[in-house]
Amino acid sequence: MIAVSGALPKALAELNACSHDEFVAALANIFEHSPWIAEQAARSRPFAGIAELFAAMKAAVDRAPAELRMALINAHPDLASKTQRAAGLTAESNAEQNSVGLDRLSDAEYEAFERVNTAYRSKFNFPYIVCVRRHSKDSILRDFARRLPNDLATETQTSIDEICRIAALRLDQSVIGGDRLAVSGRLSTHVLDTNSGKPAAGVAIELVELAELGVSRVVARTTTNADGRTDAPLIGGRPVPIGRYELTFGVGEYFAARGVPLADPPFLDRITLRFAVSEPEGHLHVPLLVTPWSYATYRGS
Repeated sequence: MIAVSGALPKALAELNACSHDEFVAALANIFEHSPWIAEQAARSRPFAGIAELFAAMKAAVDRAPAELRMALINAHPDLASKTQRAAGLTAESNAEQNSVGLDRLSDAEYEAFERVNTAYRSKFNFPYIVCVRRHSKDSILRDFARRLPNDLATETQTSIDEICRIAALRLDQSVIGGDRLAVSGRLSTHVLDTNSGKPAAGVAIELVELAELGVSRVVARTTTNADGRTDAPLIGGRPVPIGRYELTFGVGEYFAARGVPLADPPFLDRITLRFAVSEPEGHLHVPLLVTPWSYATYRGS
């Protein structure tokens, strides 16, 4: 027997070989509460790769009648809804909302989400849908504001597009094949000690996602390796959420540990760089070139 949604098959080959019912059960919630999409895709097996499988599922959505597409939109929960959380979200929706911190909003953030959810539903009569893994809390609220002036036809298609983004991420993270979908980005850094002309090993680094209405969130704490880089990307294997960030480098301790003469207190102790992410599937590289008295950075890739 093949595993069902929540413990999806590890190999695409299993999906190609299993029964129709097992295939549908395994992929039933790639598109939220909409097994009819998996049912239609099953008829196109075997698939050579995950991209081909996703294309078949998306084609089922694209050719669906208007009432079925609207049912797909309405199958999604409101974002940051206390009532829906109490009633229970799907495991996929719960994990996605938790990933951006929608399970731990400040009172001001809950009020902001309640306000925009109400305004959106009042105008369009369906839930606001966005691929939350591509966003921070602040960027979701800005996206609400951008989309609220849309007309019904535009917003219906935008909702379908976001649903397909959500499904692509779910599928790419759940099924192993010979290919991957282009759904992930990367945020990395590199510290060069220009005082010695060498990579800076042992620099403490902290990455924080900033929040306007709530508490800013620590995304990563790590230390540079012998190459002046981090062993893993600061964010990787997923989209890099649209938003504003602070990247802090503990350079005072680094230079002190190497016996470099410093002022007391050091002129540069902790260097904080503020920057923004706008391309979730891109590679953003934020390096630091530093001496005890100066530093520089640039937007790398």
